[in-house]
Amino acid sequence: MVSKYALALMACLCAGQVAAEDMRFVALGDMPYGKPEKVYPLYEALIATVNARDPDLVIHVGDTKSGGSECTDSYLDEQRAYLDSFTSPTLYTPGDNEWTDCHRKKAGDFKVLDRLNYIRSTYFDSPDITFGKTKFTLAHQGDKGIPENTRLMLGGVMVVTAHVVGSNNGFEPRSRKAVMEFFDRDKANIEWLEEAFDAARSGADALVLAIHADMFEFDFNEDGERKWLRHSGFRKFGNKFRKLAEDFEKPVLLVFGDSHRHRVFKPFPKKAPNITALEVFGAKDMHAVEVIAKREADGTIRFVIDPLLNPAL
Repeated sequence: MVSKYALALMACLCAGQVAAEDMRFVALGDMPYGKPEKVYPLYEALIATVNARDPDLVIHVGDTKSGGSECTDSYLDEQRAYLDSFTSPTLYTPGDNEWTDCHRKKAGDFKVLDRLNYIRSTYFDSPDITFGKTKFTLAHQGDKGIPENTRLMLGGVMVVTAHVVGSNNGFEPRSRKAVMEFFDRDKANIEWLEEAFDAARSGADALVLAIHADMFEFDFNEDGERKWLRHSGFRKFGNKFRKLAEDFEKPVLLVFGDSHRHRVFKPFPKKAPNITALEVFGAKDMHAVEVIAKREADGTIRFVIDPLLNPAL
């Protein structure tokens, strides 16, 4: 009997072929927040629910801790272990609470770039494989110093992570080093996005992009023109994403967290109506979202999105 893992690997290897079955993944993020003795059992119940669904892939879009908890090595290590407790292959893209906001006193007054370097050296010490008990092989941007940017083809869908975080993508004038990190990462993110869409044109029927940040909060669409203001740390990346998706002309799903409000909407209904944006649940509603990349009779893909509720809540 051919295992599900073997079938998924064949789907990855045969990227140019139309997959016969739907691809299904679960997305979650901005959790767990709070005292471990209170929230860990709830989080573990959600993980067990996800594992029982046996999706093809799990995506955690970052913020594995609250902004008020300390950014210690031990806390970050605990959250990495949770990523590996999913039975399905799992992707993770960092959130701002793991590093960008760790300068706050209540978060431990850490040097944010030290926290970023710790995450890269521990979470992404083997960037070519997924988290989770079942492993998939990944393409990654480790050669540019950003191993957390990954992608894989699964069931005719190109799945991509890019390190775009809340708190204005880290574009804050706290230090020259922090600002330079933003510019370097923003440039690399855009290059990675271009590479991903180029690869998708070679055989993908849809693309999923997972980031942490809610790019549509605060300074997006303030002038009614569906764009970002000049001071936005999301402007260049967001504009490039919209243009690449528009040119792709196939379904694109943007999965993110950050604002803690589950919603599905069209961020660019006129210029790029093929983009659907999905925000996952947040810490107060510790649920997940199940997404089916459903293969239609004509071979095209459409995304079917449903909540996956936590039975412990």
